[in-house]
Amino acid sequence: MTDITHGVEDQPGDRAQRLLRTLIECYVRDGQPVGSRTLTRESGMNLSAATIRNVMADLEEHGFVSSPHTSAGRVPTDKGYRYFVNALLRFQPPGPSEIEELRRHLDSHAGDSKALVTAASQMISSLTHLAGVVTVPRETHAALSQIEFVGLSGNRVLAILVVNGREVQNRVVQLDRHFSADELRRAAAFLNEQFGGQELTGVRTRLVAQLQETREQMNRLMIDAITLAQRAFAEQPDERDADMVVAGETNLMGFAELSNVDRLRRLFEAFNEKRDILHLLDQSLHADGVQIFIGHESGFRILDDCSVVVAPYTLDDRVVGVLGVIGPTRMAYERVIPVVDIAARMLGSALNSRD
Repeated sequence: MTDITHGVEDQPGDRAQRLLRTLIECYVRDGQPVGSRTLTRESGMNLSAATIRNVMADLEEHGFVSSPHTSAGRVPTDKGYRYFVNALLRFQPPGPSEIEELRRHLDSHAGDSKALVTAASQMISSLTHLAGVVTVPRETHAALSQIEFVGLSGNRVLAILVVNGREVQNRVVQLDRHFSADELRRAAAFLNEQFGGQELTGVRTRLVAQLQETREQMNRLMIDAITLAQRAFAEQPDERDADMVVAGETNLMGFAELSNVDRLRRLFEAFNEKRDILHLLDQSLHADGVQIFIGHESGFRILDDCSVVVAPYTLDDRVVGVLGVIGPTRMAYERVIPVVDIAARMLGSALNSRD
């Protein structure tokens, strides 16, 4: 695992490091500003309250902690969390039973990349109690292998597209008239002959060009086939929204620092609009291992009170997407980071095993 590189200046000494780690662990656990008495008890260090107060004052002066106006205790800053993650963290990987549960859940959705992505998002949300986010695999090469049509009731047809020889996409299309089973079979044979092996984007372009021709230049088979293909290859209503799958957003309502109604509303709007979050996730597509954006490091004001922990996943040794979680800066990094790292690797393995 490799953390995103953010330099931390004015590194604290050994004693200050132990107290900073204790303070952050207490704050993550309890969600309350941490005072000198708590630090004395929890750190196990034989230090006077006065000494601890002096160390805390130094840490505050250098920007690692801050003092809320309503309390004598202190809380970590983004800089404090960054130093904690980079230098003080003791990882707690998920146990064998959790790993097996994750593997079993992913294996049950093998063969369908979108179902796998949804399952992975739900699982990491369940394991971390945060919002799970996974981008849908981006195929740099998406060629049509085969298309078949199955008639349904009400002038509807199920179009079955096989992409890259393994990815199966099912789309129900509504037509203006009933197509017989023989018409559907002949149309599929024509399309497979004309477009088999071609890139999907090229297929769409050729379909548009052919539809612009006069119908007098087409025989009935071509008209039927192009009509069916136009509906089957048309951009689906939710296709633009399918770039990212989010699960467990409501988990964030349980954190006091995010429970402000206006802040939650804007955060949920960001999940719905997806643009800013996708832009942030895209930055991790070519990262080496786990990336961590703490508070303002994301560059998006709506995420100033949040941390984003993500890792890329691969298909055929190519990075095709990103998996991770979004939660408050007060998250259990020692547990979240290993979960994201392992889940990304397992999602990649599940995708690669579809053959």
